[in-house]
Amino acid sequence: MEKPEQPVRRPWIVGVSGASGTPYAASVIRALLAAGESVDLVVSRAARLTILDETGIAFRDAHWRADLALWLGTAEDHLEDVRYWPAGDFAAGPSSGSYPAKGMLVVPATTGAVAGIALGLSKDLLQRVASVTLKERRPLVVCVREAPLNGVTLKHLVELDAQGAVVLPASPGFYAGGSTVRELVDFVAGRVLDAVGVPHTLYRRWEGELGGAARAAERPA
Repeated sequence: MEKPEQPVRRPWIVGVSGASGTPYAASVIRALLAAGESVDLVVSRAARLTILDETGIAFRDAHWRADLALWLGTAEDHLEDVRYWPAGDFAAGPSSGSYPAKGMLVVPATTGAVAGIALGLSKDLLQRVASVTLKERRPLVVCVREAPLNGVTLKHLVELDAQGAVVLPASPGFYAGGSTVRELVDFVAGRVLDAVGVPHTLYRRWEGELGGAARAAERPA
C-alpha cells in the first residue's frame, strides 16, 4: 500500500533587520507559531547587535534554537517547525523562487533594508529573499521602523508599494486600549499579520463604537 504524500511545507519567512524594534519581530513569530504556521527565520548581522542591545540575548548561528527560545520566552520543543538561515548563506532554500514559501515579513525594516529591497541589491540573504518574494508575486510586508523619514527613503517606500509590497510603518494604534509596551508592540505585530491574512488575537479590533477600549478595561479578566 502506498504511503500518502506528505503535505509540502510552506512557511512564512520572517526577516529581522537591524532597526530598533526587535520585540515586534518576536511578537510576529510567536503569533505565527500560535496560528499553526511554519516559520523560516533570517536574522541580519546588524539585527544580532540590536537583539543583544534590546534584550541582552546573544543570537548565535550555532545555538540559534536555544537563543530563539530565550528571545521568544518559550520552550525549544515549541520551535519544531522553525528553520533558521544565516544571513550570509546565499545558497539557502529561500534564496530561490522554487522554494515553497507563503511570503515574507520584514520586521522591523531598516531604511537600508528598504533601499536594498526596493533597488534589488540583494546585499544579504534578507534582501535576496525579499527580492525573490517580489518577483514570485508573493506577499511581502515591510514594517519600517524609523523617524523621521527622508525623501530618499520615502521614494524607496513608494517603489516598494508599486512593486506590490505592503508598506506598514511600526505605528501602534491606541483605540485598541493598549496601555503597556507589550500591548502596543502586539498591535503592530497584529497589523502585520492582518496584511497577510493570518488569524490572531493580538489586539482588540475596532467595533464601530466610541469608548470600546474603556469598556474592555472595565470587564473582569
